[in-house]
Amino acid sequence: MNNLQERNIVQHIDEEDNINIKEILNKLIDKWPWFIISIFLCVLIAFFYTKYTSPLYQINAKVLVNDDEKGGGLSGKSSGLMDLGGLIGAKNSVDNEAEILKTRFLMEQVVRQMQLNIVYSKKQNLVSRELYHTPFKLNILKGMDTITTTKFEVKKINNNRLKISTKKFEKEIAWNEPFSVNGVGTIQLENNQIGQMDDGEYYVSVSSIDERVAILMKQLSVSVTNKQVSILDLGLSYPLPDKGEDILKTLISKYTEANLSDKNAIADSTYKFIGERLNLIASELGDVENQEEEFKQNNKLADMSEQGKLLVQNTSEFSTELAKAETQVSILSDLENYLKDETKNKRVFPTALLPQDMVFSGLMGQYNALLIERDKQLLGLTEESPFIKNIDNQIAGLRSGILSNIQSTKNTYVVTRDKLRNQLSKSENQISGVPKIEKNYLKLVRKKGIKQELYIFLMQKAEETAISKTSNISVAKTIDPPKAQVMPISPRKNIIYLAGLIAGLVLPIIIIFAVDLLNTGIATKEEITKLTRVPVIGEISHNTSNDNLIVANQGRSAISEQFRALRTNLSFYLKTAEEKVILLTSSMSGEGKSFTAINLGNILALAGKRVLLMELDLRKPGLSAKLGLSNDIGFSNYTISPDIKITDIIKPLSINKNMFIISSGPLPPNPAETLLSENTPQLIEELKKQFDYIIMDAPPVGIITDAQLLSVYADVTLYLVRQKVTQKAQLAIVEELYTNGKMKNIGIVVNDIISKYYGYGYGYGTYGEKTDKSIWQKIRFKR
Repeated sequence: MNNLQERNIVQHIDEEDNINIKEILNKLIDKWPWFIISIFLCVLIAFFYTKYTSPLYQINAKVLVNDDEKGGGLSGKSSGLMDLGGLIGAKNSVDNEAEILKTRFLMEQVVRQMQLNIVYSKKQNLVSRELYHTPFKLNILKGMDTITTTKFEVKKINNNRLKISTKKFEKEIAWNEPFSVNGVGTIQLENNQIGQMDDGEYYVSVSSIDERVAILMKQLSVSVTNKQVSILDLGLSYPLPDKGEDILKTLISKYTEANLSDKNAIADSTYKFIGERLNLIASELGDVENQEEEFKQNNKLADMSEQGKLLVQNTSEFSTELAKAETQVSILSDLENYLKDETKNKRVFPTALLPQDMVFSGLMGQYNALLIERDKQLLGLTEESPFIKNIDNQIAGLRSGILSNIQSTKNTYVVTRDKLRNQLSKSENQISGVPKIEKNYLKLVRKKGIKQELYIFLMQKAEETAISKTSNISVAKTIDPPKAQVMPISPRKNIIYLAGLIAGLVLPIIIIFAVDLLNTGIATKEEITKLTRVPVIGEISHNTSNDNLIVANQGRSAISEQFRALRTNLSFYLKTAEEKVILLTSSMSGEGKSFTAINLGNILALAGKRVLLMELDLRKPGLSAKLGLSNDIGFSNYTISPDIKITDIIKPLSINKNMFIISSGPLPPNPAETLLSENTPQLIEELKKQFDYIIMDAPPVGIITDAQLLSVYADVTLYLVRQKVTQKAQLAIVEELYTNGKMKNIGIVVNDIISKYYGYGYGYGTYGEKTDKSIWQKIRFKR
């Protein structure tokens, strides 16, 4: 016996692990109207979504960048000065320019120039569509520091009057009439003269610059699709193709303007510095020329002697070299003073005056780029920002390095200058006999030559700087202007319809299994077999009528046939004539014990058997009430009073001559003890002699123990399970009774079956029973 139970347990576990595909398909097929309606609704929603959702177009452009060897910068010695990943100080590269195009600074300029924080729209076909060219324009005369997003509704009253309203106010205004709005500032509406304003509903949404910039930044894409070429691919998604093209054009324009502005800033700084030095040198040169003229007049020196001319000729070469050295020392001294001046720490350095040295060029490029980047960042940051302080630290480091290089170079030229001075002095001392006046004049001429050399040098650099500024071009040029795609990228109708179709198929599945998962009641035969090893020996369909005597009054119905099947199955349990007591119990009340007892007794009586119904639910009797009998005398009277005979409590039933009943009688104060009365065994033995079958309608075993007290008399126990009423957890009760052998020959009878996918199905309409269901009955979940 133990081995058999172990094999049953193993078989039961294996069955739980298997997924019943047929059961799942039956559940889904049974709800086919759900799928039809769900697909229809989802596809309808997809249709309305595509119809009323604003289309989104992709605008593309290509920009060619002058890539200096893919961003090559300084050598390893100076690159350690940079902490910004090479973005600022490096040469032009595709990657660097792509990052610059994605900066918030450029997009903010576009938003301000095109006033993109003011969006116009008009109600069309139940939804509002954005407009580009509008018959009116909203001007913000005096905006708030932080503009709160506000949506205005504008309607035309007549040619001169308008009605403007928001959620908080409504006002009639005239064209160009200023008025104040909380959260926005002082605004006015201007007649744009683009087209006549009709009587439709117009909307104007005003938001802050920062908010609009953030939205457009999400719609902008800048990428380098091919690393082998220096071409940037720009993309912008926008509902209006022409407006999107203009936004992208303006962005590219601002980018090229910013690039040229950076280059021109260096040229302007150099030109300004040279201009200041030219004014000073011109003044000094004029003074020297005046001194020369005055010297000649005072000394009546019309011409120099042959000896003086020879001296000038011999020393001219040294004078020329000395003038150049003096010029370089003077320029470097000026640059040194420029760097030491704290008031000029944030000004671009005049690079054109530097000697042609690679170290100088690299340091200057990074230094000026840092200053330009600092000015840009200050538009959105403060001086105390960690990013600004980081740039300032790098500027200070580069400034120190530049100053050190300038001082070193200056010292080299000073040594050269002093050497040339000594050589010139020796050359002059070698010639004697030259009059003192001519010697002094010679010194004056040499001083004039130095000033002239410096002046010519500065003039040359000024012309070079002016020419370089006019020849400055941007590092990038547009090779494919912004153009919108013909077809919108969103919404894509085919994908939306396909998604609607899939959703229409998936949603019913989710709902069906979600309801099934949340439903704790027994729904299918498979659930019973998974939760317990107790066999199902009977299945009773839902009784659509209020007739409890279904076998007596509808003998050819499907339910009557099911009771006949139950009678047949009982014959395998009651194998001998002495086995005749049938006990009916359940987990709780309301699961159909009395209904089953009446009709099971009736079906047994129709076979010519004498059947007795015993109403032994002493606490809540219902059997006699369903049969319309008085319950004034019954089982409780017999167990208490010795004067009551068995014949006094047995009552015949009119539904069948072979059917009798013993009602429960008056409610005793101690029902359990009443069932344990010493008269009960005697009563059962006597009744077994008089009747072929005794059906005991016992209380629910899941609530009280009365059924277990009666199980000692039972030859077979029928445990009633009602679909959608009996909880899955309650099947543990019958499993425990079966496992521990507390009730012998226990079997389950499933009652009130509604769903046709429960087990084998009962919708066959046996013996003329009407089974046609309405569409609504098929769609709704039945309890």
